[in-house]
Amino acid sequence: MSDLEDKPNLKDKVYSESEVHEKLQSLLPHWYLEDGWIRRKYKTSGWKGTLMVVNTIGHLAEAAWHHPDLTVSYAFVIVKLCTHSAKGITSKDFELAKKIEEVIQWQPNQENPNSALEGTPNEDPRFKYIKYD
Repeated sequence: MSDLEDKPNLKDKVYSESEVHEKLQSLLPHWYLEDGWIRRKYKTSGWKGTLMVVNTIGHLAEAAWHHPDLTVSYAFVIVKLCTHSAKGITSKDFELAKKIEEVIQWQPNQENPNSALEGTPNEDPRFKYIKYD
């Protein structure tokens, strides 16, 4: 039996407000706690970029079987995570937030200057779609 089977509520442990702030500061510095949700605003360069961010988050959420609330506008997307069944912030929220952050903020040429993947040419407004941090 695994640790999660021995302790079925371990994955749904609700973190205290101070624990949430600590985890956000160390793991997800662009995320914040507000009204019982961890949140992040991604700024885009317009509707095309917004749809790409929404679809990426949608894929990750469905694959994780943990679904955020989204606020979608022309040039931004706000992601809100909370585990409804646990009535609070759990490891599920932090893990999905971390994966969303990794994928949305990924810039291959920043990660590895020698990468064969050059990344989106942000200097040209025809191609820019997200405003990286």
